[in-house]
Amino acid sequence: MKRPKLKTILLAPLVLFAGFYILAAVVNLLNQKSIPAIQPPAAGQQNIAIFGASGTAGDGILKAALASPDIGSIQVVTRRSTPRIEQGVTEGKVRMTLHQDYLDYSDLGEILAPLDAVYWAIGTSSVGMDEKTYGMIHVDFPVAFVSEWLSVSNRPGRSFHYISSSDISADSSMMWAREKVRAEETLFGLAAETNLKVIAYRPDYIAPTREEAHFGQHLLYWFFKPVNAAVRAIQIGQAMIEVTARGSEFSNGDKLSTGRIVRYSNAYERRQPGENPP
Repeated sequence: MKRPKLKTILLAPLVLFAGFYILAAVVNLLNQKSIPAIQPPAAGQQNIAIFGASGTAGDGILKAALASPDIGSIQVVTRRSTPRIEQGVTEGKVRMTLHQDYLDYSDLGEILAPLDAVYWAIGTSSVGMDEKTYGMIHVDFPVAFVSEWLSVSNRPGRSFHYISSSDISADSSMMWAREKVRAEETLFGLAAETNLKVIAYRPDYIAPTREEAHFGQHLLYWFFKPVNAAVRAIQIGQAMIEVTARGSEFSNGDKLSTGRIVRYSNAYERRQPGENPP
């Protein structure tokens, strides 16, 4: 019996991968759906806060908010400033508050009361991190915030937008996946029976903004984008703004996958004259 050549053995997995990749890309292209347009909200209607604006996702969210006519004012709560935060402060659209203890927000009552929406992008990699610390950052920090916000404001139509992750489950063998589920369920529970809606965003790969991304990050984005497994940080911000504007279409506990994030980002862009794609 003739044995397959080594070259054939080595190439077979690559051919199979290429086939699955092309099939997934085609299916994604065929399944793309457009979100119906809405009447644009009044310019400067929303007052928002961004937590985590110094990180990759938060920087993209801030970029989207600075460019958006929907957003009237932006409260940035952060441990450190960045050039984009400073830009927003200079332009007069951002008020920066330096804050260190993310388990205690009792000194932020004046900031929290008038907010319409909060975009939460605080997070870190689980690499080299113990479960207790990871849980404190991804669960305890936002839970403490939402508890405080509920205690100081009863503003109608409020929404809390939490960046979670794809491929998570309560029985996962991965610590970070279990903690992200715990965060979602706890936050949804806090908002139940209140006028607050908590929306979870479950992206796959998050690419930095174009000006912040290095060559490798650009490659990853363009590799995963055709199979609907990548989103730019600014697209998350645009999706959050669009979801905020469409508040009545969403319920507490809704979850947005990468595909839905991209679709709502596209819907936001369609109502922005002269907007370039991210």
